[in-house]
Amino acid sequence: MTDEERWVGVEDVAKHLDVNKDSVYRWIEKMGLPAHRVGRLFRFKISEVDEWIRTGGASEASAPSAVKKTND
Repeated sequence: MTDEERWVGVEDVAKHLDVNKDSVYRWIEKMGLPAHRVGRLFRFKISEVDEWIRTGGASEASAPSAVKKTND
């Protein structure tokens, strides 16, 4: 048997990050939280979520809406 990382759901990610499930859904939609769609469900690899956090994915400055556009 291999030691492969298992897929987890939104509730598991919310518990892992100690946030509300609504935050997880918002981060998927607006901030690019790495999620894989399986039918109607989102599935995650905790290692991908942790890497996203480490690279600043959850910071407000990385949100597309936080990037200010200038008129040239």
